[in-house]
Amino acid sequence: MAPNKLNKIGHVIAVMSGKGGVGKSSVTSLVAVELARQGYKTGILDADITGSSIPKMFGLRTKPETTEFGLLPVESRMGIKVISINLLLENEEDPVIWRGPLLTGTVKQFWTDVVWDVLDYLVVDLPPGTGDVPLTVMQSLPVDGLIVVTSPQELAVMIVKKAVKMAEILKVPLLGLVENMSYVQCPNCKTTIDLFGPGRGEKEAREAGLAFLGRLPVDPEFATLCDRGEIEKYPGFSTLDLSAVLEKLG
Repeated sequence: MAPNKLNKIGHVIAVMSGKGGVGKSSVTSLVAVELARQGYKTGILDADITGSSIPKMFGLRTKPETTEFGLLPVESRMGIKVISINLLLENEEDPVIWRGPLLTGTVKQFWTDVVWDVLDYLVVDLPPGTGDVPLTVMQSLPVDGLIVVTSPQELAVMIVKKAVKMAEILKVPLLGLVENMSYVQCPNCKTTIDLFGPGRGEKEAREAGLAFLGRLPVDPEFATLCDRGEIEKYPGFSTLDLSAVLEKLG
């Protein structure tokens, strides 16, 4: 689909997980903030319509402004442009009880009707799984590549293979894999504990021919900042290496 005629978007990156609960939205936010820290003009399209959490993590409550040219995204403190269904609801806790056509139609409108203006990167936060919305995004938007999120549990690793195979079937390039909730570090003795067993992400990435973008810890500070809407203040971005992604996208 053609974007809003005022938009000029360099690259579209989708963040995907085979199952829920692995921190896909957290990784989406971390990717966007890291890109913004490197000086790129960045936006987030929250395509997880029924489980939107992006505005909460960025502390965004302002309603998007409607203009004759389209809907204006809300900007974070760092200037990251965000559009999400939660920004359009009267109450952010109201559930979105919609069937597939309404969900996919909304995501399409976030692409065609939103005035993103000039962006180097638009990061799309997909809902978990391989259903209607991920399929719509991959078939309707010019997705340049996917970042896959997993966690150390063997079940999560098994399901992430479904996401990888879906991308291959739809011929969407895979940019890399992130293992989230990989470990926790004792704040006193600095001992690293593998809460969910030894990480398998790097091995899975290697076997699938993907770049391994890093292991993200279970970090209480990160959780606190997300609850406060201050994710952009998180200091631990060094654990996420996007150099392979930027190199692949050129």
